[in-house]
Amino acid sequence: MYTKIMVPLDGSKLAECVLPHVEAFIKGFNIRDVFLVRVVESDPKFDYLADFPDLKTKVQEFEETKKASGKDYLDDIADRLKNEGTAVHSVVLLAGKITESLIEFAEKSKIDLIVVATHGRSGVTRWIMGSVADKLLRSASVPVFMVRASEAECAYEG
Repeated sequence: MYTKIMVPLDGSKLAECVLPHVEAFIKGFNIRDVFLVRVVESDPKFDYLADFPDLKTKVQEFEETKKASGKDYLDDIADRLKNEGTAVHSVVLLAGKITESLIEFAEKSKIDLIVVATHGRSGVTRWIMGSVADKLLRSASVPVFMVRASEAECAYEG
């Protein structure tokens, strides 16, 4: 049924609340591949820097540092999720729009299931900030398993 799952993580403890559920999926469905994915946002305001090579180089170095930091974070999580028969991959995407990047990655990688935490925002806060989880649920072409995260319950140790 499910052999490849994607787990978007933003570096927060709330997002990590999905990890016990991921472990349950790994054991219950004999998951072959888990893709831990972090999107590092590039800032479109920096596009004008093409005319300023020195500044553009600095921005690229900054983005590479963010990507490396994201990769280190995901690798640490991957080490805690290791399970015989399951490959855990750390993927950092540099993109402008988080949800679109995640959906594109899921389609390209032929993901069977997306497991994501929702921060449980509602009302004006959700309207202003948006919800990556909600957008994934509405836009992804594969099932999305959403875990309602609360700070009191999130203490994944692996």
